[in-house]
Amino acid sequence: MTFVEQSGSLPGIAAISAASPRDYIALLKPRVMSLVIFTAFTGLLLAPQHVNAVIGFASLLAIAVGAGAAGALNMWYDADIDAVMRRTCRRPIPTGKVAGGEALAFGLTLAIFAVLTLGLVANLLAAALLAFTIFFYVVIYTMWLKRSTPQNIVIGGAAGALPPIVGYAAATGEVSLAALVLFAIIFVWTPPHFWALALVRSDEYGRAGVPMMPNVKGADRTRLEILIYSLVLALLGGLPFVLGFASLVYGCLSAVLGTIFIGLALRVYRVRDGDSANKCAMRLFGFSILYLFLLFAELLSERVLALATGFLR
Repeated sequence: MTFVEQSGSLPGIAAISAASPRDYIALLKPRVMSLVIFTAFTGLLLAPQHVNAVIGFASLLAIAVGAGAAGALNMWYDADIDAVMRRTCRRPIPTGKVAGGEALAFGLTLAIFAVLTLGLVANLLAAALLAFTIFFYVVIYTMWLKRSTPQNIVIGGAAGALPPIVGYAAATGEVSLAALVLFAIIFVWTPPHFWALALVRSDEYGRAGVPMMPNVKGADRTRLEILIYSLVLALLGGLPFVLGFASLVYGCLSAVLGTIFIGLALRVYRVRDGDSANKCAMRLFGFSILYLFLLFAELLSERVLALATGFLR
């Protein structure tokens, strides 16, 4: 049974389908979950005090499950949009592999489990932040912003930027300037990252009725916004070094990566015709993933090295 065949029913009460474990894993958005784990782990290790390994692992597991719950609930609500977009039409709900009601129950169960677990193994602040992250992504972004404003990915990006804060709070019971800086980097990184893809997929978003920036404000305005955000991101990327919680190596790396990011954004801004414009946009999209990974990987490796050195002493 396909999503189209189910469309006469309200979301959440479609007939039960025979889904495989692989289909339920797909509902969790594993690629997004991996980014959440990575950035949350960085936030957790930035904590000034040693974190018990069992508590740290359990906290990361809870954060990962919470991210998966948000992904499942997002797919449940967005099944109509996913069904008409080439990038998402093979997801479990549009293809009928998972019924809408199953996805809703699955997501809600995981969300409750994740928040309660984090509250038990870490602290109430971390659990509250995780609950807010799930709420923000599902209700504020998915149900409201995504379908109502071209600023959807800007404001909604806060949900994707919160995991380092949740990780830090799980380790310390508080929020620090360092965690807020990591939040700011991811928050400002999200628009140029996603809008680069939106430039290429604007026709699909138009057919789905999603008011992405290229569809509402036009491709030229989107290119300008990408460039502006890229300039701000390059400056924010260096803050961990400036504020003293990253090394000179990180500072140099962030400068090089920020320069490349700006260069690619300039290419997107200048090249505006046909396939060449799409290639420039996809290069920026691909590099943006590498950019964030390398920055956080360097922060993570520096902290692991510092902890290992302290342990050996």
